[in-house]
Amino acid sequence: MNKNSKGFTLIELLVVIGILAVLLAITLIAINPQRQFSQANNTKRSSDVNAILNAINQSMADNKGIAPAGIDGTIKTLTNDAAVIAAGTGVDICSVLVTQYLAALPVDPQTNNGTPVTDCTIVAPPYNTNYTVVRSGTDNRITVAAPGSELSAAISVTR
Repeated sequence: MNKNSKGFTLIELLVVIGILAVLLAITLIAINPQRQFSQANNTKRSSDVNAILNAINQSMADNKGIAPAGIDGTIKTLTNDAAVIAAGTGVDICSVLVTQYLAALPVDPQTNNGTPVTDCTIVAPPYNTNYTVVRSGTDNRITVAAPGSELSAAISVTR
């Protein structure tokens, strides 16, 4: 073999490729993109829950402490689906909140592609925010929650 030959042997190349593969695997495990997306979705849910609750509280302040119609001691989904509302598990407060207290009604990031509701008069297809609201019977406090949260996170705010 010529001592002046230049280049890498097959073994050297395989070792380098192996090391790079291990480093890439470690990086992907450390970054964990699915967890990052889930955390981003939960951050949006937390922001949405706060925005909805602030809008409801502003509405109540403007109406002498009276909550929007339909918010009672039963946990209800914010929707305009007539069947869900008739079953007593939904409430449509979009027209009360949107434009006066919110620019658009927030929607869970994994519901309707996270597109907020801007037109409360559209009934087909009905909107479903996948957020819930309930009023405490004892102290009149309102709780807005995001039951679709990820990573076992409980997202709800009470005021």
